Amino acid sequence: MINNLEGVTISRMKPKILLVGWGFPPNIDGGLDIHVYHLFEQLQKEDVDVSLALPESRAPIREDLIPVETGDGDMIDKSKKMSQKVAKLAEDFDIIHTHDWFGAESGYKSKKYSDTLWVSTLHSLASDRTRNPDKRLEKLEEVATTQPDLLISVSKKLRNSIKKKYGVESEVVYNGFSKPKSCGIDVRERHNIDGDIVFYVGRHAEQKGIEHLLYGFKKALEENDDLNLILGGKGHMSEPLKEFTDILGISDKVVFTDFIPREELGDYYKAADVFVSPSLNEPFGLTITEALESGTPVVATENGVEEISSNLITSIDPESSSVKEGILEALDKDALEGREFRSWSEMTEETLELYRKTYDSTLRSCKSP
Repeated sequence: MINNLEGVTISRMKPKILLVGWGFPPNIDGGLDIHVYHLFEQLQKEDVDVSLALPESRAPIREDLIPVETGDGDMIDKSKKMSQKVAKLAEDFDIIHTHDWFGAESGYKSKKYSDTLWVSTLHSLASDRTRNPDKRLEKLEEVATTQPDLLISVSKKLRNSIKKKYGVESEVVYNGFSKPKSCGIDVRERHNIDGDIVFYVGRHAEQKGIEHLLYGFKKALEENDDLNLILGGKGHMSEPLKEFTDILGISDKVVFTDFIPREELGDYYKAADVFVSPSLNEPFGLTITEALESGTPVVATENGVEEISSNLITSIDPESSSVKEGILEALDKDALEGREFRSWSEMTEETLELYRKTYDSTLRSCKSP
């Protein structure tokens, strides 16, 4: 607790940090879970005392993880139930670090009742993920952006969106680049593909712009009928997308794989000649980093990764002609080999430095008359 640490700064002590997450390998839902996993693993290598609280149903049995009972209900109900236990846990920590809207109540209650420093990282806004976000969720998101002692965004793009919507500033700390695992699967043999492969993996949701990819792919086929499209992942749009593929008359050229196990993802990226990220709004884009780490040329709409690796990405907008041209242009590019990319340890060091600055500043304000 800050008020009990007069005269001591975080740079001269071993701080206790409580991370609050939602998923952990093998229970991973998306980029946020991957970020929290890497932050936790990297902080364990630093001179800090770190613990990670997770919903009990999603927490593997490990001594360094804290399972928290969440009860029944939707994700909002579970996050509220979880916050009660987390706020109690936070009494024994100097910093609580939450992520996105589901950490809002945990962070707010911890800050209010135990004087714990609250750090909140935003990975996306609700409006980035769906066209009609839940109003309850947006209220929590507002708390997660306007009430913490330190707000972090994963890109300048997201920082600008937060500023526009909630009127608050945030510090930018980019994610590290993820190198996907491989287990030696022959993707071409598995799916009986001989020609070039265009690859997408991610949620099948409106904001991912997959229908634009399908239409652009159809246009690219008109100039190169040797192309094949693999769509990895699943979601509520999977069936409508399959129907759209039939309507376009390209179902024989499109493979829907459903969920791809993480240990196989590297095999898919390596087999692909082009990776496409057609999202209508992509605050960062961890799948883009996975493709780049795999040496696969990337075609993508505006995203956070291009803020640090713009020269490696073929930029497009969601219009079909742009998608088509991006695919055909990327096919002429060589594989990206021997590149050094941003690491998760770099991300963690920058996060630690922000912890220190914010914590020391809070201590000084606490001691001011």
